[in-house]
Amino acid sequence: MKIVITGASGQYGRAAVEKLLAKVAAEELILITRTPAKLADLAKRGADVRRGDFDEPESLRSAFAGGEKLLLISGTRVGARVAQHKAAIDAAAAAGVRHILYTSFIGIDDPGNPADVRHDHIETEKLIRASGMEWTMLRDAHYADAMIVMAGPGVMATGKWISNAGEGREAMVWRDDCVECAVAVLTGEGHEGNIYNITGSELQSFAEVTALMAEITGKPLDYVAVDDEAQYAMFDAMGIPRRPVDDHYVKGIPWNSDDMVTFGRAIREGFLEICTTDVETLTGHPPRSVRQMIEEHAETLKAAANESLEK
Repeated sequence: MKIVITGASGQYGRAAVEKLLAKVAAEELILITRTPAKLADLAKRGADVRRGDFDEPESLRSAFAGGEKLLLISGTRVGARVAQHKAAIDAAAAAGVRHILYTSFIGIDDPGNPADVRHDHIETEKLIRASGMEWTMLRDAHYADAMIVMAGPGVMATGKWISNAGEGREAMVWRDDCVECAVAVLTGEGHEGNIYNITGSELQSFAEVTALMAEITGKPLDYVAVDDEAQYAMFDAMGIPRRPVDDHYVKGIPWNSDDMVTFGRAIREGFLEICTTDVETLTGHPPRSVRQMIEEHAETLKAAANESLEK
């Protein structure tokens, strides 16, 4: 069975490919990317690397040709992805793809959820349901990697975790656990028509995570709760755009503040307070914890704090 993966040169896509290669032959994989050169190593291993761009619908139908299952990894243009996803869904249906898996997001059924990401995902899910293809929705929680690995060094450098999430709680999940779930569905049977909420095993507030980081690194940290306007002001001062800009990074992170501020509000107001056992159901092991992620990156986090002190 040919498996198609969009965004195959991204973090999620690359990880999915590596895990799939432990279960299926490389020749069974069709890898879609805007920049095929980035996947030259996988092409040498036998994968079928094809150019496809969500912004060029005409490039997608031929890119999906011959595929039976499609892992549609959501694009990075938060708040402006529906047209991109529609192009991919239409092309997949036209190419004869039988089953589409989509990396969606938790908490989107509630129309009161203020997170910008809700619109992208709920509208994409509607398009998928109307496509005539079988579907599986993989609704991932907030990546622990984003907060610990990517944003964590900045927290350590300043000694403060500043957020408009208040005391809201969520069950952050490792990206790698999300990828394992996707691979389990791609290589398994009986997942058609299912929605999986891919979360960690523990609801935590950012204040609690800040305390964990301080405990594990031995560095004093404070959690500072702010309102939405103060959060916007902080991001503005960092040069983070309010709306999404493709391939734009600030301190190594593909930020846009409308996404982050509305995300924080959604946490604060309880829309992301969802915790399931779906990771264990799909993979056979419980989700890894935020504590474990901090422990595994403790030296990097401590180095960021020490570097700040030396300046």
